[in-house]
Amino acid sequence: MADGKKEFWRWPESRWANPEIDWKKGKYITAGIDVGSVSTQGVIMVDGELCCYGNMRTGSNSPDSAINVFNKATEGTGLALRDIHFTVGTGYGRVNVPFGNRAITEIACHAKGANWMYGPAVRTVLDMGGQDCKAIKIDDKGKVVAFLMNDKCAAGTGRGMEVFADLLGVPIEDVGDMSLSVDEEPPPVSSTCVIFAKSEAATLLRAGWPKEKVLAAYCSAMAHRVLSLLEKVNVEREFAITGGIAKNQGVVKRLTQELGFEACEAKWYNQSYADKGFPFDTQIAGAIGAALFGKALAEKGSR
Repeated sequence: MADGKKEFWRWPESRWANPEIDWKKGKYITAGIDVGSVSTQGVIMVDGELCCYGNMRTGSNSPDSAINVFNKATEGTGLALRDIHFTVGTGYGRVNVPFGNRAITEIACHAKGANWMYGPAVRTVLDMGGQDCKAIKIDDKGKVVAFLMNDKCAAGTGRGMEVFADLLGVPIEDVGDMSLSVDEEPPPVSSTCVIFAKSEAATLLRAGWPKEKVLAAYCSAMAHRVLSLLEKVNVEREFAITGGIAKNQGVVKRLTQELGFEACEAKWYNQSYADKGFPFDTQIAGAIGAALFGKALAEKGSR
C-alpha cells in the first residue's frame, strides 16, 4: 500500500509448508522459481513431493523477487539455499534467478506442473498469466506437444484485470464473483487494447452502469478472446487452467459456457493431498513444473 491508498490490483500473498515432510530425510531437494511479470512463485519439493511454497508480487528487480520468494516459501522450515540440490528458474525473469542452475520456459514448466497437479489425463493446459495467455497441448507425461500464445495486448491477461480492479475500486480476488452477480449478461467490451478498454469502462460508468455490470462485460470479453486461442489448438475435454486468472470464476465460468464443457476442477490429482486439505493454488503450477525438472536434472547429475 502506497501513501495510504488501497491497492485493489494486488492478489493476497501466501505461503504454505507441508507438515508431513521432513526435508532432512530427502534425497533430492529441488526448487522451482517462477518469476512472472506480475507475481513470483517459489516451490520446494523433496523427492518429488511438495514441501513448501510462496506466492508474492513480483518487484521491480527479478533477482530480488527470486530471493524474496525463496525466503518466503522456506520461512520457518529451516531450509536454506545450501540445502537445495538443484534450482530451475522459469517465467518472465527465469534467466535472472541468481541461484538458479538452469532456466526452462514457462510453457514446459506449466505443462509439467499441470500434469502433476491435475493428473495425467489432462491434454490441454490454459496458462492465464499476467503478461500473456498460452494454450498448451500435452501428453500423459506432461510433455508439450504444441502451443499457441495470444498477442502481447494486456487486455486479455492478468494485468488487464488488475487495471480494471483498480479503476473500479474492487479487490482483484472479488472481481470474478462480483461479475457473476448481474441479472442479465451485458455485451462484452469491444476494445482489445487495455488502454481503450479502460476508457470504454469509464464511459460505461458515467452512463450509469453499476460496477458488477462493467466487470461482467470485461470478463466476458476476456473469456471470448481466450476461447479463440483454445479453439486454434483443438482444445480437448480434459483441460486445466493455471495462473492467476484461473482464480477468477467470472472468466472461467463464461469460458466454459462458451466451450460447452467444464475445465478440470481446481483440486489435487493426488488424493492424499486432497483428503488432507492441502491448499491448491493455480499460480504455482509453473514453479512445481520447474522443481520437477530440477529433480530429473539432479538425478541425471548424480548418475
